[in-house]
Amino acid sequence: MTELEQYIKSYFGVVKQDELATIGSLFKSTTLHKGDYFLKTGQRCDKLSFIQSGLLRIFVSTENKEVTQWISTKGYFVTDISSLVFGGPSRWTIQTLTDATLYTINRTDYERIGELVPKWHELEKLFIVKCFTILEDRIFSHLSMTAEERYHFFFENNRELFNQVPLQYIASMLGMTPETFSRIRKKQIS
Repeated sequence: MTELEQYIKSYFGVVKQDELATIGSLFKSTTLHKGDYFLKTGQRCDKLSFIQSGLLRIFVSTENKEVTQWISTKGYFVTDISSLVFGGPSRWTIQTLTDATLYTINRTDYERIGELVPKWHELEKLFIVKCFTILEDRIFSHLSMTAEERYHFFFENNRELFNQVPLQYIASMLGMTPETFSRIRKKQIS
């Protein structure tokens, strides 16, 4: 069983081995180098990838700053789901922060999974619900936690990123200015 198949099984629960193999066979291994773009704002997203290794930043450039939406790490999927599903232009730019190895499925093969694996629509629904739940949790933390609480919670759950990712990206993702982030970080360290 490949790493991708293991992740799908752990993420979605009971999936037959032959269904896992069918889904896994549609994903192709790809490598991106640090600084490469997975997707740029305005392009149509035609792929979904599982991160085997590496870090990717999802962000948008506004008139006066970049806003980091998420930093994707090993064991997560990455795409612009709205663009992938609805076919419109991507709102997000996705760029590698390190060299990355991905398992990638193109849109055409993604759409074929339902024909090949009858249970796929149920699995896809669980995947989207899981994504939605993560989004709800992020919104709740932004509405209910102070900046210090968001920093502490993120730090406790993602310590390794603090040594791998430029801190201004983490600050942006947590909804803070770099100055606020730095002040909180100094306070936490001392």
